[in-house]
Amino acid sequence: MTNRTILVILICLGFSNSYAQEEILLKDYDPVSIYRSQKTEIKKAKFPIIDLHSHPYATTKEEIEQWVHAMDELGIERTTILTYQTGKAFDSIYNIYSKYDGRFELWCGFYFTGYEKEGWSEIAVKELERCYEVGARGVGEIGDKGEGMLYSKPTPAYGMHIDDERMKPLLKRCGELGMPISIHVAEPYWMYEPIDLHNDGLMNAAEWKIDTSKKGLLLHAELIKTLENAVKNSPGTTFIACHYANCSYDFSIIGKLLDSYDNLYLDIAARYAEVTPVPRYTKAFFEKYQDRLMYGTDMGFDPEMYKITFRILETEDEHFYKKSQFGYHWALNGLGLGDTILKKLYHENARKALNH
Repeated sequence: MTNRTILVILICLGFSNSYAQEEILLKDYDPVSIYRSQKTEIKKAKFPIIDLHSHPYATTKEEIEQWVHAMDELGIERTTILTYQTGKAFDSIYNIYSKYDGRFELWCGFYFTGYEKEGWSEIAVKELERCYEVGARGVGEIGDKGEGMLYSKPTPAYGMHIDDERMKPLLKRCGELGMPISIHVAEPYWMYEPIDLHNDGLMNAAEWKIDTSKKGLLLHAELIKTLENAVKNSPGTTFIACHYANCSYDFSIIGKLLDSYDNLYLDIAARYAEVTPVPRYTKAFFEKYQDRLMYGTDMGFDPEMYKITFRILETEDEHFYKKSQFGYHWALNGLGLGDTILKKLYHENARKALNH
C-alpha cells in the first residue's frame, strides 16, 4: 500500500486534515477558485490587434493556415514574427510566411559570426541590408540575459552587449532603414533571488533560475543600463524592450527610461501572469505610459492563449486561474483597461513605432 493510498484512507476516515496539507507538494497544487465573482468569456478582441511579439511557431502550410484562421476569428490583424535568423535560414522563413497577404511581418536577427574579429561590424551591416532587401522590417528578438547577445542565429555573441562599441554601426543602420529592434534584457527578478521558501515566484523562478555566480555575468540592473546606453546613443533608432524590460516588479525603473527617451517602447508579451496579481499597480502604469506600450503574446498560436490575454486586459474579472498557460501558483486578475488605452495598446502604438 502506497503512502498516497494511506493518505486517502486517512482523509476518508476523517483523520488529520493537517497531515494531508503537509503531504501536498507545491508542484501538484491546482486550486479552483471558490469565488462567485464575474466570469467573462471574450471570443474576439475589442479592437483590431497588431501582435508585436511572436515567433515562427507554425512550421507547415497547414499550421500557418490554422494560425491565420485563428487570427481572423480573434481580431488579430497582423503578427510580427521574430525569427532570430540571418542568411538562408531567414530567407526560408520569410518565403513561407510572406505568402499570406500581409498577415505576418518578418524580422531578422543580427549576424554575429566573427564578432570578435576586426571588420565584423561592416559585414554585419551588409547582412542586415541584405535581409532588409529580402523583406525584413525589423530586428529581433535580440536577447541578453547577462552573458551577451545569444538569441541571434547562427552564432551567439558571448560577452558582447547591446551597448558595445562594435554594435553602434548596426544600431545606427537600423534607424536609417526604419527597422525597430526588439530586445530582451534580463529576466523577471525572482530568477535572481535564492530558490527558497521566501521566493515569491518560486514555480517559475526555479525553472528559469539565473546563475548569478557565473564569472562576467551582468545582473539585472547592469543589463537595464546596457539598454539605456544603446537607446541613448542611438536616438534615431526605435527600440522595443520585450516583456516590460523585465521590470514589472518595479515599474519605476523602466518608467524613468520611458520618461527620458522617446525612441523606447515596451511590449507586454509573456508577462501576463507576472503583472495581474497587482492589477491596480499595473493599471496605473498602463494609464501613465499608454502611448508606449504594445500588445504581444510570445506564447504560440492556440486561440485559448489569445482569449486569456483579452480577458486579462479588457475585463475586471478577479481571482481566476489559468494553470495550463502560466507556471505560477497564484490567481490572475483583469486590468479592466479603457477603450482609449486598448486602442493604443492593440494597434495605434505599433503603427506609430513601426511607421506603418
